[in-house]
Amino acid sequence: MRTDELITMLATSSGAVDSSSASKRVGMAIGWGAFGAALLMAVMLGVRPDLGQAVSRPMFWVKIAYAITLLLASLFAVSRLSRPGLTLSGIAPVLLAPVIAMWILGAVELAGADPAERYRLWMGRTWRSCPELIAILSVPAFVAMLWAVRGLAPTRLRLAGAALGLVASSIGAVVYSFHCPEMSAPFLGCWYLLGMLIPPAVGATLGPWLLRW
Repeated sequence: MRTDELITMLATSSGAVDSSSASKRVGMAIGWGAFGAALLMAVMLGVRPDLGQAVSRPMFWVKIAYAITLLLASLFAVSRLSRPGLTLSGIAPVLLAPVIAMWILGAVELAGADPAERYRLWMGRTWRSCPELIAILSVPAFVAMLWAVRGLAPTRLRLAGAALGLVASSIGAVVYSFHCPEMSAPFLGCWYLLGMLIPPAVGATLGPWLLRW
């Protein structure tokens, strides 16, 4: 059977991938990926010493919400890309919405700050290490999501690889938030985003080889 015939059969027949089975598979990958990221953070970095005080600040939860919203948006993309025949309409706005919201918040914060403070709000103290650490903490979730998506029926392999990479990096960003001392919206909109784009780039590059079925 040729590949195009198999894709048509999966898209139109009653033997297509069961959505509940796919959700369980992805959910298991998220759970193990988050556990692996948390364990890796505990070994490499540890939680921030003032975490008890940090959780009382609204921007700590904005940071968590930013990563979780991107996680949910990327899961929506994975759900579409893991099964043949589903439309991709609506994916781009869902993915861009949290990023644009953070950029708007960052612009407001910069506009209201003293000129001397704007550079610090943007660069923070950890801009050199932040993207790299988010990418490293994403590795367990990347491997788990690769297993999950490979067991489904992706046909647009580069896009599926990028989407699973964004799921992984969002999990890595959530976990990293419990170590990271940065709280400013300009920092989150720039350096967190840069770190979260590394695994999708890797996924898009390797997807045609690692997700082939």
